[in-house]
Amino acid sequence: MLTEQEQYMKEALALAREAAAAGEVPVGCVIVREGEIVGRGRNRREEKQATASHAEMEAIAQANAALGTWRLDDCELYVTLEPCPMCAGAILNARVRRVWYGARDAACGACGGVTNLFMEQFPNRPALVGGILAEECRTVLADFFAGLRQEK
Repeated sequence: MLTEQEQYMKEALALAREAAAAGEVPVGCVIVREGEIVGRGRNRREEKQATASHAEMEAIAQANAALGTWRLDDCELYVTLEPCPMCAGAILNARVRRVWYGARDAACGACGGVTNLFMEQFPNRPALVGGILAEECRTVLADFFAGLRQEK
């Protein structure tokens, strides 16, 4: 039986797989408020040719629109890969209550992989929980990059 957190991460993984099918780095994100998904996002950098089109940024924008506010202080964010500095900054500014992530990002992670912005003295720092379905999240990423190497 999956926990509530694993169920939400499965939703994020479905978005990550959708991103991979579209040729994007497979990262997916959902934002939850009171048991309801209010924001969904997946990487769309290639599609939009936009640096900021990361899964978290897309999900935050959708949650802002759905809730009619920039404040997401009663929300939790689930993402398949540890947020980068840009996304961690957006999460801090949106005042997200808690971040759940799957795979650690040793190259660009800003929640412990390289640095941890959530441990700095910013107001409204979210609680952080890593490793949710980590192996499945890593596998989606590894399979995507293995496929790219095979194409070359």
